Amino acid sequence: MNESLYLILALAAGALLGGMFFGGLSWTVLKGVAFKSPAPWFLGSLLLRMSMTVAGFYVVSRGNWQRLLMCLLGFLIARAIVTRLTRFTNEVSHAP
Repeated sequence: MNESLYLILALAAGALLGGMFFGGLSWTVLKGVAFKSPAPWFLGSLLLRMSMTVAGFYVVSRGNWQRLLMCLLGFLIARAIVTRLTRFTNEVSHAP
């Protein structure tokens, strides 16, 4: 396959990984505040999200720094999108 196609796929994979990571973080915070002892919930979520993200970056990059960089770019784009979406959701849910 063409290397530029691999880079586009790495960008998409990074966006997917970022969506799962930051979406999972948002979901964890929303659900975790309801627990009497939320520390195990947050720790388990962190370990699961980090292991999925690191494994995903490893698989996508395959030792190629350009793919790793594109995956990171997709991850950061997803961060911006999820942050914007959850900010709006949190503002609406906390309105008087």
